[in-house]
Amino acid sequence: MDVISVSREASQNQTQLVWKGEPDLGGWYTEEEVEAAETAIRNSMDWRRGFLPHQEITSFETEFAAFVGGRRALAINGAGTGLDMAMRCLDLSPDDEVISCALNFPGTHLAVLGQGARLTLCEPDPVTLNIDVADLERKITTNTRAILVTHMSGLAADCNAIATVAARHAHPVHGPIKIIYDVARACGATYDGHRLGAEGWINVFSFQRKKLMTTLGEGGMIVCSDDETSRKLDQLRSFGAGEGWGTNYKLTKVQAAVGRVQLRRLDSMNAARVRRARLRTKALSDLAPIVQLPTEREGYDHVYYLYCVVLPDGWTRQRRDHLIIEMLRKYNVECKVANGPTYWENRLIRRFTEGQRLPLAESIGSRVICLPLHPLMTDEDDEYITSAFRDCLKLEVARRGCDLEACY
Repeated sequence: MDVISVSREASQNQTQLVWKGEPDLGGWYTEEEVEAAETAIRNSMDWRRGFLPHQEITSFETEFAAFVGGRRALAINGAGTGLDMAMRCLDLSPDDEVISCALNFPGTHLAVLGQGARLTLCEPDPVTLNIDVADLERKITTNTRAILVTHMSGLAADCNAIATVAARHAHPVHGPIKIIYDVARACGATYDGHRLGAEGWINVFSFQRKKLMTTLGEGGMIVCSDDETSRKLDQLRSFGAGEGWGTNYKLTKVQAAVGRVQLRRLDSMNAARVRRARLRTKALSDLAPIVQLPTEREGYDHVYYLYCVVLPDGWTRQRRDHLIIEMLRKYNVECKVANGPTYWENRLIRRFTEGQRLPLAESIGSRVICLPLHPLMTDEDDEYITSAFRDCLKLEVARRGCDLEACY
């Protein structure tokens, strides 16, 4: 039985609790969000006003831009939409290349292919799992138009080093290489004393239901400091604003009202998440010689959207998947793989990156496992999950004819 079959079997058993590797609700709600949504609805009941969004939307945008230190924020209906819009603003041709780390969410790379450009993949840093800056520079050519960087699982990529690399290169026609940041998993995270969101050319955030802050299931924000690009993005999200092509990419008034409350609470929600993650790392510290636990770099504030562990070097995907199956079957702990190389997960990406196979990304992608983590977990929840992982790891090691201690 594979992981998907066991997961389906566990989810059908309604009498048992399943801890998910990526919980279904990330930023949780309080009565303040409920009241904000109700107020927005009640203020829209007059037929002469309806759901005109201007005040709530513009207030949310202004507050978000101030929060991340960006010049202009535009509320949209999702991060996937935001990445599509960013790619469209590049006006890409079939010969143009966009470079991105192979370990990623497939939707990030689909945004590149959706605009007809070439997707060039590079290796991850083996410790942070973010884009490897040295390999990034090796992959740059005269066709490179942009670098698409994902801040993986709550830890910022090395923005300063990426900016330095980009500054050394330029497209012969379009000039400086643009840097686009996918901040879907790292809202509120910092590097070098700054919140993520004002780096590079465009930053795209997600408020989808699982994310660090949420707006009623879907939603997102684009932050851009370039006036001309901001104008283009504004046109794209609202049917071209009478000047060109566009469609409806807008957030709703009620979502914005809830988002404003979530934004005010984000730092405290993230602080609770970080506290839980650090306690877990301490509890699992004795396993560090054989598994790689999440790292916190000096000068960076990790917000632990996911708690990613990399299993021992030499483990295969099959062996990792067996561990996942056993944790789900024995303990109802549903771990997530986030993420392997996107060409493993998506046939379209596989077809358009044929010939690009990255050994380090595949090795890490075969061994990464995300243990369930949420700020509202109790100490008892966390002890149960870590004990389940320890037990199943021990049993999986024993299958190879040695005990856990012998692996240290």
